[in-house]
Amino acid sequence: MKKFFEEFKEFINRGNVMDLAVAVVIGAAFTAIVNSVVSDLIMPIVGVVTGGIDFADMKWTIPVGAGQSAITYGNFINAVIQFLIIAFVVFLIVKALNKAKDMTSKGKKAEEKEAPKCPYCLEEVAEGATRCPHCTAELPAPAKATVKH
Repeated sequence: MKKFFEEFKEFINRGNVMDLAVAVVIGAAFTAIVNSVVSDLIMPIVGVVTGGIDFADMKWTIPVGAGQSAITYGNFINAVIQFLIIAFVVFLIVKALNKAKDMTSKGKKAEEKEAPKCPYCLEEVAEGATRCPHCTAELPAPAKATVKH
């Protein structure tokens, strides 16, 4: 039982788990902000454009026996709009992060080396090898790494 808790403690202390927990908390807070943006800012504008239609009030009522049941498709429309906004914002964040990553890695790309390859079978060989471990061909010269461009 002690080993189980040690493994659990190691799992929890991994950076990935903590990063995921932070992402979930921030995601929940971000969802509340997006819900407010959609319901308080965007939907009133959409309502004006569509002639005063409030999607939240849109529903299809189904009479069931003595009572009624309703399919609130307006809420679905609001949820789709919220999803599109969240997806767009995540896209912008990922795009910005990729751009920043590309800008910081430009200097490092010149230093990266490509593993040497056998001229006969084009498989990777170890630097300094005189024979290919894949096709067993004797290499014309000891293999050397090349700089990536």
